[in-house]
Amino acid sequence: MPNSIAKTNYILAVDDLPDNLFLLKLALEQEGHDVVLVEDGKTALAKIEASPPNLVLLDVMMPEMDGYEVTRRIRSNPKYPYIPILLITAHEQSSVVEGLDAGADDFIRKPVQIDELQARVRSLLRLKQSIDQRENFVRCLTHDLRTPLVAADRVLNLMQQGVFGEINSSMEEAITTMIGSNKNLLDMLNTLLAVYSYDIGRKTLSFVPFNLKDLLQEIIAELAPLMEEKALKVKLNVPTEPKIQEFVGDRLELRRVFTNLIANAIKFTDEGSVEVNVSLMNNHSSNGAYPETKIEIKDTGIGISREDQTTLFEAFHQGNHKRSGSGLGLHLCRQIVQAHQGTITVKSQVNQGTVFTVCLPGDPNKNES
Repeated sequence: MPNSIAKTNYILAVDDLPDNLFLLKLALEQEGHDVVLVEDGKTALAKIEASPPNLVLLDVMMPEMDGYEVTRRIRSNPKYPYIPILLITAHEQSSVVEGLDAGADDFIRKPVQIDELQARVRSLLRLKQSIDQRENFVRCLTHDLRTPLVAADRVLNLMQQGVFGEINSSMEEAITTMIGSNKNLLDMLNTLLAVYSYDIGRKTLSFVPFNLKDLLQEIIAELAPLMEEKALKVKLNVPTEPKIQEFVGDRLELRRVFTNLIANAIKFTDEGSVEVNVSLMNNHSSNGAYPETKIEIKDTGIGISREDQTTLFEAFHQGNHKRSGSGLGLHLCRQIVQAHQGTITVKSQVNQGTVFTVCLPGDPNKNES
């Protein structure tokens, strides 16, 4: 039995004092864990990169790279699975707040009591097991839901094309309704999965140059049928600066954002117009000045109440209007914009329209340096 536990619970202990490491190893091996010992933060990060452990025990006060910095680097790497981090310190002045804000899960002080250490380790390993099971559940659920939905979509389209025989007008109407409902379910599922990926830090963005004006024109053309139904005018105002044509970001993810915002503007506007305005601003930082891009989506629609505005970007927030959706779209928009080091805000008055403003740095990588 201990051998099977050791294989599943690989623990990395990091301390610059060999004696402390020896004691940690003895205490944890009593519980059947496989313990790997390293004496500095740099080596610890290399070990984690090569093989992520089930738990990290991390001394706070170490030369060159302290425990807080190691914690921050672990948490900032989207490639890693969730790894519980237990910080250990001998100093009363060590900041619990700083450690927890850096991303640690728990904090224990020296001299370490063996039974307390073992109990905290058990607790954190249970937490990891729970999170891993949730991730596996979501992955399985995704596969189990997507497969029949995609299959149903294909069959319905074949029926609509008359592959299985001639269909009358009543059948055509029913099939069209079913195709629309199926698409809505797929879209909802894809949005839920995207939100979940951001929530657990597993979403990796691909920053490449692309033409922002072309992207917005593409989205507006795709949404043209919705505009034609309402006889709405959509205006796109984009400057000719090269920075717009060579905008740096994840094109696919930003397409999600602007498709959602423009579609919502059309959805909640019965008459008047929708405007998409792009402008450049200079954002000054310690690294110098570089352009920030501001994209405004402005409509003359029904507006949003002050009460709804306060929770608009929260997950599963649903407005009081009957046209409100699942409450995930705007939450996902905020996650994507924040992942680009940008901001998204809203200004609105009931029956006087709404303006969503997205501000994105010209080069997100510069903001991170």
